[in-house]
Amino acid sequence: MKQDAKRVASAKWLMPASIVGLSILVMLIGDAGEELLRYDRVWIGQGEFWRLISGHFVHLAWSHLALNSAGLILVWYLVGSNLKTHSWLFVILVTIATMDAAFWLMNPHLYWYVGMSGLLHGMLLAGIIIRLPALDFESGVLLLLLIAKISYEQFGGSVPGSEATSGGPIIVDAHLYGALGGALGALLEKFRA
Repeated sequence: MKQDAKRVASAKWLMPASIVGLSILVMLIGDAGEELLRYDRVWIGQGEFWRLISGHFVHLAWSHLALNSAGLILVWYLVGSNLKTHSWLFVILVTIATMDAAFWLMNPHLYWYVGMSGLLHGMLLAGIIIRLPALDFESGVLLLLLIAKISYEQFGGSVPGSEATSGGPIIVDAHLYGALGGALGALLEKFRA
């Protein structure tokens, strides 16, 4: 009985461990991996469509990967149990597709993007929305904090210190688009269920 509980508990963390592991592998490839896998508008326009997915798992530096990995662990701890694995995969794909479509249509000046911070915003909002209509206090606070952060970024730019920590520019629109994609994914998942 205890082994079954341990197996279930460890399986719960398989998704974030896989995402972090994939991101570490990409970092180990080095600059060539970043060049080949990042979201790059020019190369996507020439048919390199894998970049629409892979770019979300590429990072600027180890500090950027560490920051995103810590964020993923926190998001997963807070809302990871709100959906089953196949539902999370669906939400992640919808979030990524929404971000990519928004980058392409709304940010034509954005030539390249890397990182999973937008995806993290989407996963957090999806996990909160799935709890609706029985929104508890913790989820309500998380929702308000997320809205406040995205609003601040849209009007005031990136959160102070975030560019220094990540090792490069923060594309704040990625957080907005990710949250919108996560909301769409969660709503579609609710209707699919």
